[in-house]
Amino acid sequence: TDAAINPGNSGGALVDVNGNLMGINTAIYSRSGGSMGIGFAIPVSTAKQVMESIVKDGQVTRGWIGVEPQALSPELAETFGSKSPTQAGEASQGVIITGVLQGAPAAKAGILPGDIIVSIAGKPVRNVSELLTSVSMIKPGNSEKFGIIRKEVKQELLASVGPRPRPKAPAR
Repeated sequence: TDAAINPGNSGGALVDVNGNLMGINTAIYSRSGGSMGIGFAIPVSTAKQVMESIVKDGQVTRGWIGVEPQALSPELAETFGSKSPTQAGEASQGVIITGVLQGAPAAKAGILPGDIIVSIAGKPVRNVSELLTSVSMIKPGNSEKFGIIRKEVKQELLASVGPRPRPKAPAR
């Protein structure tokens, strides 16, 4: 947003000219440290999902599969011995998986480093943000089909999504 976000209004409503809630003001990137810069807000759809989860369950639980995703470039695809979906004639860009956590839901589903995820539950995945958002919105314990390209072969894997692990507290 280009609305000014100051220390006092982070967490406040971002509304349109009709008073409709668009998001929750969060932070600003500014060269000067003042209110001139690029403002960031949490979309109202995300804020609503978080609120409903807190009211219903007392906490927010996000889906997690335990992968290290990277934006797909032709060079990165070549490093892993694959063609990018655009090189292979596919419509969606996809996300290449550069690491899989041992024992995580992705590993159990058979997702491997070098796999290119192109869809989740039939919906295209074009970038890392879409992958992370799609996975986080799946309720832990539910399974979804992940469309992948592995060494130029399209396939679907069924992954049971787990809860995002809590960060470990640093040792004192």
